[in-house]
Amino acid sequence: MAVTINDIKKLRDMTGAGLSDCKKALIESDNDIEKAKELIRKRGQAIAAKREDRDAAQGIAIGKSVGNFAAIVALKCETDFVAKNEKFVTLAKALLDAAIENRVKTLDELTALTIDGKSVPDAITALSGITGEKMELGAYECLEAPSTVVYNHFNGMLSAAVAFNQENVDGDVAKAIAMQVASMNPMKATRDQISKEVIDEELRVAIDKTKAEQVKKAVEAALKKAGFNPYYCATEEHQDEAVRKGYMTQEQVEEAKKLMADTAAQKEANMPEQMIQNIAQGRLNKFYQENVLMEQIYEASESKETVAQFLEKANKGLAAIDMKRVNLNVD
Repeated sequence: MAVTINDIKKLRDMTGAGLSDCKKALIESDNDIEKAKELIRKRGQAIAAKREDRDAAQGIAIGKSVGNFAAIVALKCETDFVAKNEKFVTLAKALLDAAIENRVKTLDELTALTIDGKSVPDAITALSGITGEKMELGAYECLEAPSTVVYNHFNGMLSAAVAFNQENVDGDVAKAIAMQVASMNPMKATRDQISKEVIDEELRVAIDKTKAEQVKKAVEAALKKAGFNPYYCATEEHQDEAVRKGYMTQEQVEEAKKLMADTAAQKEANMPEQMIQNIAQGRLNKFYQENVLMEQIYEASESKETVAQFLEKANKGLAAIDMKRVNLNVD
């Protein structure tokens, strides 16, 4: 039986494969639609398998909010060209709609769903076979709260979601905070959501940095008092440069090195502990201001108010209680 254009179009509508691939499958299957569908499926799997070791660094991150539930899906591919392909975008949206409809909580739950009669992995593999590129689910995030909002950045690679503690949050206010998350990349919505391990490490680094600065100040003051230029004493390279240019003799270099070592040891042994803790705590607070959404300076504010202050002004007691951010444009 001859293959007709209507048969080819019918198979194309069913599989999404190209016209030439559909024609080839129909010829090989003696115009048996079901067998042709299976041939196309197997070819798609073979193509996907060959691309398995390729890097899927492009794609789309897209989110959606339906009242008290929001989700973000990231579907990845190899090139920007395919990321903008209508079928690729349609599949990403279908995955997102399925996630929203079923209120799935994890990537595994999303993977277990069915899209248009196909499992999610099969749907992705089928499109991978059509485009000839590796495709994979890159991420899945969701939020559930009295109200939620999602902001999808125009480049298609970034999406941010925010959860609020109140219902019916003004749309412009909610969107503004989601845009804040997209642009300022906070770690968490609130301070208490940051793990103790992260806080302890930040405090340790702050203390070490503060102590090092105190030692450096003491050493520089001692060098100046002794008539040495701290710049030419700072490193061995600088010391060699000073000797070479005649600014210091080798004996003076040795004298300066001993003075530096003695001063550093004395300062380390007599460190003003309370002052160190106070400065380190200030640095930790700076870390919070940079990395906690509610404590960040609201980007669109001319008065430098925090996000917490902006939300309180918008509605008494309003607060962002959680957030998610997916950005494919990073290593």
